[in-house]
Amino acid sequence: MENTIDSVAITSDREIVTTRVLNAPRELVYKAWTDPTHVAKWWGPSGFTNTIQEMDVKPGGVWRFMMHGPNGINFPNKIVFIEVIEPELLVYKHSGEGDDDIVFHVRVTFVADGNKTKLTMHSVFETAAMLKKATEEYHAIEGAQQHVAKLAAYLDTMPTDDDLVIIREFNAPRQLVYDAWTTAAYLAKWWGPAGGAIEVKKFDLRPGGVFHYAMLHPDLGKVWGKFTYREITAPELIIFTSSFSDEEGAITPMLWMPVWPLEILNILSLTEHDGKTRLSLGGRPINASAEEIAAYKEMLKSMQQGFNGTFEKLETFLAEMVK
Repeated sequence: MENTIDSVAITSDREIVTTRVLNAPRELVYKAWTDPTHVAKWWGPSGFTNTIQEMDVKPGGVWRFMMHGPNGINFPNKIVFIEVIEPELLVYKHSGEGDDDIVFHVRVTFVADGNKTKLTMHSVFETAAMLKKATEEYHAIEGAQQHVAKLAAYLDTMPTDDDLVIIREFNAPRQLVYDAWTTAAYLAKWWGPAGGAIEVKKFDLRPGGVFHYAMLHPDLGKVWGKFTYREITAPELIIFTSSFSDEEGAITPMLWMPVWPLEILNILSLTEHDGKTRLSLGGRPINASAEEIAAYKEMLKSMQQGFNGTFEKLETFLAEMVK
């Protein structure tokens, strides 16, 4: 079942209540809401980004952050936590930093429903006038819908302890590393396990586009695979699914391990510091059975070793490019 918005509604002259069933376990949802590494990546309405200045999630703890609007305007925010019960409850006071800011109290509950979570957020404004201003001037109803929708989307990509996570640093600028992932001729030089080569059949770099290729295996011949791109933000983020396929591009089971997820969701992020690039790659099965997920978990160590060989090839390729 997909994430669904149950409701975002004004329930009194001072309160907005937002509910949503999220397709993620409660502990993961709570972590996304309380870990500054994660919350900065989804908090706020569509188009907004965040800079976390401090975040101390405990009774009396303060969370200060700057929301950057799509129009270039910055909005300072301050939250003071009143009650914290991990992973069930957060109660806090939310305000800006000015004298005339809208002030409201929020009670967030996280209720487990199997492997899903029912999130309920009660926002009670100090006065009816503040609620009126929030809805009319700041579009609070639409903002709440977008807020939880961004959380739901982020949870789909948020790494868990059962994910494949690989972090490598390359002595090359980020743009070059990004180009290595997004140029067919470059991918042909390094993608795949150590000692192997690939043949590119199709490369269409866009959301919904595919990278369709064959790995040249000494015993099995051509082993076909493909990426299907979901999100591309140059030069920092690529989200794609990877699968085994046939020569025509249809998804197929792994030849030597039939009980294997048909699709793996991959999140590739690139950050640059002092001319070097930090690569983070996370992978998890999607639309998989319990048996397929178990098989994936058992192979995590082997996959780590396989990707180490692939990234050594990438490192060699990048070193030649920066000469």
